[in-house]
Amino acid sequence: MKSRHFLIAVLLLCTGFILFALYLQFFWKILPCPLCVLQRYAFIGTGIFCALGLVSGKIRASAFAALLSSLAGMGLAIYQLWVIAHPAIQCGRDPMEAVINGLWPAKWLPVLFHSDSLCGDILEPILGLTPPQWSLVWFFIFAVVFAGIMRRG
Repeated sequence: MKSRHFLIAVLLLCTGFILFALYLQFFWKILPCPLCVLQRYAFIGTGIFCALGLVSGKIRASAFAALLSSLAGMGLAIYQLWVIAHPAIQCGRDPMEAVINGLWPAKWLPVLFHSDSLCGDILEPILGLTPPQWSLVWFFIFAVVFAGIMRRG
């Protein structure tokens, strides 16, 4: 399979994940926490780097940037799972919320980037995994794909 096909697949998956997050937000009333919003940024960044690679033809450079975005997303998902596993650190107000909601994308497009929940809230599993677990799995898969693209050349 060509590297371009992997970039197209990841771009479509990232778009689908953002649309699914909006579906969960509006139809299941699962409001995003600050770490969820940051993971949305990571999915969007990964998708943008894939699109740039497809348009510019600089596959390895875009795969490297997308790898960094995927690794950031993995780190955010791991941290969110750690916060969920340690509920004692929550004080009833998430200190990251003001920072996340103060960023210009949250003001420009609040439906996608405004945080309204606590990072320690326990979420219902979807097909056996919670949303942060799914994010971790997919960011890991993306990182492996991008490392393979970079290795392949």
